Amino acid sequence: MNPSSYPAGQAPAPFSCTYSPNVPELLQKLRCTIALSTYQAGKVVLLSSLDGEKLVQLPRSFDKPMGIALRGGHLAVAPRHEVQVLVNSPGLAAHYPAKPNTCDAWFMPRATYYTGQGDIHGLEWGTEGLYAVNTSFSCICRIDEHYSFTPVWQPPFISELAHQDRCHLNGMAMENGQPRYATAFNDGDSPRSWREKITETGLLIDIASGEQIARSLPMPHSPRLYDGQLYLLLSATGELVRVDTDTGTYDVVASLGGFVRGLGRCGDYAFVGLSRLRENSSTFAKLPMSHQAKLAGITIVHLPTGAVAGHIRYQASVDEIYDVRLLPGLQRPNLLNTQKEIYRMGLSIPGKTYWAKPPQQS
Repeated sequence: MNPSSYPAGQAPAPFSCTYSPNVPELLQKLRCTIALSTYQAGKVVLLSSLDGEKLVQLPRSFDKPMGIALRGGHLAVAPRHEVQVLVNSPGLAAHYPAKPNTCDAWFMPRATYYTGQGDIHGLEWGTEGLYAVNTSFSCICRIDEHYSFTPVWQPPFISELAHQDRCHLNGMAMENGQPRYATAFNDGDSPRSWREKITETGLLIDIASGEQIARSLPMPHSPRLYDGQLYLLLSATGELVRVDTDTGTYDVVASLGGFVRGLGRCGDYAFVGLSRLRENSSTFAKLPMSHQAKLAGITIVHLPTGAVAGHIRYQASVDEIYDVRLLPGLQRPNLLNTQKEIYRMGLSIPGKTYWAKPPQQS
C-alpha cells in the first residue's frame, strides 16, 4: 500500500489504495485514525499513519456493516441484524503476544444486541444509551438488551411503525446527547415511496418539533453538528454543505465530484466517504452523476476554507462506503471481530488484562 500507481496490466492486491503524500503526515499531526464501513465488501477498515510517511490499514470482516459510533473507549458497529459493541483495552494492546507494544488501542467484542431486520443505518451514543436510525421501520430507536429495539421518535408523516422503509430515514445528528436532526429521502407514508423521485425529495427534519427544515434535497446523508453548525452530505450532487437551520438554506463547503456518504471530523478537517456506484443498481442508475461516481475512498476537506487537503483512493475491494468516523488520540488501533478464535484469548477484568493460551489438544 503506497502512493504510487500500479503498473499497467498488473492487478492491484485486495484493499490496495493510493493516497496523497501528505495524508500520513496529516493523520500523525491530528493524532487520529480513520474508521470506515463498507457493507459491499463486508468490512470495517481502520486507516492509520505509520511514522508520518505511510498509511497502514486493517480490514476486519463484519456482515454488511453500516453505522459506526464512538464514545470514549466504546466503539459500536451495526452489521446486518445486530449491533456489536467493542471496548478498548490498552493493556491487551501492550501485551499482545505476537506484536507487543505495537498498537495503542485494542477494541474487543464485549456485547452483541440482536436487532433483527431493522436495517440499522445511522448509529450514535447519547445520554440514554445507544441510538440508531432504523431505516426499515422509519424511526429512531434505542438499542439495549430489553427488546429488538425501542422506538423513541418517528417523523410526523409516518402513520405507523411497519417494516416497509417508507421514507428511507437514514441519518441523525446529536445535540447534548439527544437526537436533534434527521435526514430522509422523502415524506412518503407508503412502502418505499422514496424511490419514485430519489434525487428531488430529500428532507432535513427537526426532531424536537417535527418541522421539515429543508426540502427537495438530493439524497441527504450523514448529518453532523460540529461546533454548533450543521453539516451534511448531498449524495446525488457530491456536495458537503453547511445548513442554516433557521432558514433551511445551505452553503456548499466543497463539491467533491462523486457519490458522497459518510462524514467524520478531526480538528479543522472533514473526512468524506466517496463510493463507486454499481452500474446495474436500480437506485443508483437514476442519478445524473452516476457516470462520474467512479472513485471509492476518502476525500479530506479543510472546513474553514473548503479546500481539498488530501485523498485516499481504493483500487480494489472497496466500492461502496457507508460511514466514516475518526478515532481521536489513537494512532495505531486494532480491533477484533468474533469470526476468529483469537478474540476469545483476550480477557479483561477490572484492573487487569490477560492473553490466554490456546487450549492444549488432547
